[in-house]
Amino acid sequence: MNNRTDLATELEKKYIKTRKKEINVGKIRVEFTEITEDFSNFKKGNTYITINLGNINYITSFEDIEKAIEISLLELLPTMRQSVLVVGLGNREITSDSVGPNTCEKILATRHIVGEFSRNLGIPNLKSVSTITPSVLGKTGIESGETVKAVVERIKPDVVIVIDALCANNSDNLFSVIQLTNSGISPGSGVKNTRKELNYNTLGVPTVAIGVPTVVEASTIVREFSKTQNEKIKELLLTPKDTDLLSHRISEMLAHALNIFLQPDTDREVLLSLV
Repeated sequence: MNNRTDLATELEKKYIKTRKKEINVGKIRVEFTEITEDFSNFKKGNTYITINLGNINYITSFEDIEKAIEISLLELLPTMRQSVLVVGLGNREITSDSVGPNTCEKILATRHIVGEFSRNLGIPNLKSVSTITPSVLGKTGIESGETVKAVVERIKPDVVIVIDALCANNSDNLFSVIQLTNSGISPGSGVKNTRKELNYNTLGVPTVAIGVPTVVEASTIVREFSKTQNEKIKELLLTPKDTDLLSHRISEMLAHALNIFLQPDTDREVLLSLV
């Protein structure tokens, strides 16, 4: 490959073992990919699920996205998920790296009210959900992985869901696909600042990563329009001019779908009124 990518669907065919299935959920296409051998940041045997949204500015209903997220997460997660920790990776002050924090702030946190309090509120079936946005090493002096691991050891969730920005190898995929995988994630991978991985091996619990491509290398754009490349171009990352609006929009979609998925036993209308 000439340019790096965090998306399994952009890998050359020789690195893809099988596409177990491809289904349509309304107007959304969902692709399932399995990797045949370790390659770059892709690990053999892990499952990657790509939800193809198209132009998110034209999406008026979240129902298809809800269903696609549900199908994908049920494929990747164990059935036992009474307690979930949602982690929003990234830097809120950098628009191309803000999908994780933006999504996390819209997730309904319930760990503090599950039990008698929620029963008294008339919503007895709430699952325990916690959220954390550990920010970035340059601002806190603490690795995101260290923060998340400490929280996991303290609250002992059944599952960890990590949300972060990714890098694409095709500008058409920016803010138009969502990738889910059971391989975990390396914080900062989308902005070329990879840190310690967050996965089952490092956290000790099933970990699903949800990523949205927000940047491409400048050389990708050059390749799409010409044959010229140079070393300086390879060091640049590009993102759409309306990244702030796109980040807010796709974060809203993700949080909406995740809130529905994480609270399957609570009435939908009641749940959405609490967010």
